[in-house]
Amino acid sequence: MNLIARTADTRDEGTGTTPLPPDHTQAILEVTKEVGAVLKASGCPFALVGSVAAYAYGIPVRLQHDTDFALRAEDSETVVRLLRGRGIQIVEPPEDWLVKARSGGEHIDLIFALAGRAVTKELLDRAWTLPVDSVHLPVIDPTDLMTGRLAALSEHHCDYGALLPVARGLRERVDWDRVAEETRDRPMAVAFLYLLRLLDVLPSDPDAGEGADRRD
Repeated sequence: MNLIARTADTRDEGTGTTPLPPDHTQAILEVTKEVGAVLKASGCPFALVGSVAAYAYGIPVRLQHDTDFALRAEDSETVVRLLRGRGIQIVEPPEDWLVKARSGGEHIDLIFALAGRAVTKELLDRAWTLPVDSVHLPVIDPTDLMTGRLAALSEHHCDYGALLPVARGLRERVDWDRVAEETRDRPMAVAFLYLLRLLDVLPSDPDAGEGADRRD
C-alpha cells in the first residue's frame, strides 16, 4: 500500500484528524472486567456508567472510546493504589472530578461526579447487578444513566442521535418523571424529552411517564 492509500485509511478526509477504529468492543469489555475485578475486591462501592453501562442493558452500541466507572471521591486513593498494583497506568488529569487510567491500550475513566453532581453512596446503592460479557458487575440504574447523559448535554455537545437508541432501549425501565424533574433546568435535556414524546417513545402527556420496577 502506498503512502497516499495509508493516509486515506488513517485520517479523515478534509479534517486532518485521525478517526477512531470502528469498534473496540471486545477490547474495552476485557479492560472493564479487569478493572471491575479490582473494584469488587476493594470493597469500595462503584458502578459502571457511560456506553458500557448502556451495553450491559442490551443497547446495541459500539464501544470505541473508553470504559467508565463511577465511585466516591473518598475511595479514589484506595482504588488508584490497587489498580497500580495490577500494573494499570494511572494518568492524573487536571480535572478534580475524575482519574484516568490505561490498560492494554484502552482508556479507563474513574469518575467522582456525573454532570457536576458528586457520586454518592445512594446513587451507587441503586445500581443493578448485570452480566457484562459473563462477569456480573454493578451498573448504574437506568434512570440515573439517562439523567446523567441528559444533564451532560450542552450547546457544544448535543448528540441526540447517540442518545435515541439508549432512550428507546431503556424506556420501560426509566422513571421519566424523575429524569424530567432532575433536568428541568437543562434546555437541551428538556428539548430531548420533548422529542421523545413527538416520536412516541414517551407518552404525549409529560406527566404520564411510568416509573420502572427495580430488578435485582
